[in-house]
Amino acid sequence: MILLAVFLLWAKTHLAYHTAFSSMKIDNQMQAFILLINPFSFLLVIFGFALFLKGGGRNLYLFLCDLLLTVFLYANIVFYRFFNDFITLPLLFQSNNFGDLDASILSEMNPADLLYFADLPLWAYIFIKKPAFSLARPFSKLDRRVYCLITAAVIFFNLGLAETERPELLTRTFDREMLVKLIGPYNYALYDIYLQSKTTALRAMADGSELSEIENYVRVNKARPSDLFGAAKGKNVILISLESTQSFVIDNRVYGQEITPFLNDFIRESYYFDNFYHQTGQGKTSDAEFLIDNSLYPLGRGAVFFTHAGNEYRALPEILNEKGYFTAALHANNKSFWNRDIMYETLGYQRFYHMDDYEVTEENSVGWGLKDIPFFEQSIGHLKSMPQPFYAKLITLTNHHPFELDESDRLIEPYQSASKTLNQYFLTVRYEDEALKVFIEKLKEEGLYDNSVIIMYGDHYGISPNHNEAMGEYLGKEITPFENAQLQRVPLIIHIPGHKGKVISTVGGQIDLKPTILHLLGIETDDDIGFGQDLFSPERREFAVFRDGSVVTKDYLWTAGTCYDKESGEETEERYCAPFRERGAEELKYSDRIIYGDLLRFYAKDEKD
Repeated sequence: MILLAVFLLWAKTHLAYHTAFSSMKIDNQMQAFILLINPFSFLLVIFGFALFLKGGGRNLYLFLCDLLLTVFLYANIVFYRFFNDFITLPLLFQSNNFGDLDASILSEMNPADLLYFADLPLWAYIFIKKPAFSLARPFSKLDRRVYCLITAAVIFFNLGLAETERPELLTRTFDREMLVKLIGPYNYALYDIYLQSKTTALRAMADGSELSEIENYVRVNKARPSDLFGAAKGKNVILISLESTQSFVIDNRVYGQEITPFLNDFIRESYYFDNFYHQTGQGKTSDAEFLIDNSLYPLGRGAVFFTHAGNEYRALPEILNEKGYFTAALHANNKSFWNRDIMYETLGYQRFYHMDDYEVTEENSVGWGLKDIPFFEQSIGHLKSMPQPFYAKLITLTNHHPFELDESDRLIEPYQSASKTLNQYFLTVRYEDEALKVFIEKLKEEGLYDNSVIIMYGDHYGISPNHNEAMGEYLGKEITPFENAQLQRVPLIIHIPGHKGKVISTVGGQIDLKPTILHLLGIETDDDIGFGQDLFSPERREFAVFRDGSVVTKDYLWTAGTCYDKESGEETEERYCAPFRERGAEELKYSDRIIYGDLLRFYAKDEKD
């Protein structure tokens, strides 16, 4: 029975590997072999405890383990389909978000998933009929010793192969997918528990001396402001988060229909950054907010908005408060989603306009809530009531997975591909574009347009690698790891009254927006501890690091363990990427140390002293 239980979970896990997790790239035969054996190293252990149980208790234990591990596996399957990622322990502390994810979760379930629970009738048969093969017999000491020796051999064999395939796997990797691929989803869950307990202890052990090394690194890598320093001094700042909007939709078409006709025009009278990347992790939209407000990287596991909302930060709203700005965030969703009601206070926002501040009805809502057009229309009233100058962040909703839209709001014909997600995505992006047009027109009518810097940015990807086949069909090329990294580009549009439009191709990311905004407003950042650089600065580095450790520069791209030449898109020697890869890893490490150790509390204390 023990071996039967092990086999059943092994079979389910491999079904998931080759169906739900099929976008995991298998680079060689060694990885394929490790994928074949890695579930055993955990399953032999967990089911092996049944050796010490007698009678019906043994079968009950095996059944409960099978059921719980199946639920865990299936939860990862659904999560992976949506986020192309695996569940981590910090995410479980975000359970109050799950209610808002109902539609997205349900859209990722399908009838074939019942196969993962197909063994339940077998367990029912065992408990009711008690066939001879299921009757528990006592195990001798020799049986247990042999089982334990075999289990230990499998564990060390798995770890040895994993370490050979990826040296220092458990100490240096940023890639959850690689960990799951080499040690399996169950062992990764145990490793994640270890990481969580370790990071919890870091804050208690941290002291101010750790900050000195990071301060030195930041100051050495500062870039002087551009000639646009102070170009928007005293003006309002309207920051708009474009939900799930990637750059490939800009100036592109579906069957001859423009996807973003308004943005295409708006870009021509604005600064447009066409090599701007999102750098979010599991916190998605909240991670983008964290990057922009703090110029720090999000965490590799969970969302900073949840895990470290009690930290000390030197955020953009707090700085602007000191300069006489009124700071506000506007988002027509539940105020506790992503823990915003707590985190916004930590970051220094003076006012949070949330669902209770909007008129939300069934008629003006779809998917995740209030549609973007009524959201912008109602937000105008809030903006008008704010003392000027103000810094206002508006977060859109409609272009969110699963990209639902009422028939009456469809402005283009849907794309036809095997991916329903991609087909619907174009419809909601087009609606978002129309909502932005309405908003800009309202700003002009109310006299706010000419006295405001308007910044629009994509928060994270909308189309995950799970839809690469359909994306390749639409774009007319194979979506390789190189192309997938390039698809992480998101729009960044900065409109300054009186300035002409210009396309700027410097490589940058969301972490660069904080110093860019402050410099445009004429505010110095010499003492700011953040890793971003003014996007307009002539001295800035052309550099963006993703949360998984991938790095993009002007000439090279490092991702999935491979170095690419950006001009050709072809693989090249790793030595060309090595300096940037190491720099990216260093910045992520420093940023993690700041967050896990709450190191800015020491900086704040020094300032007060």
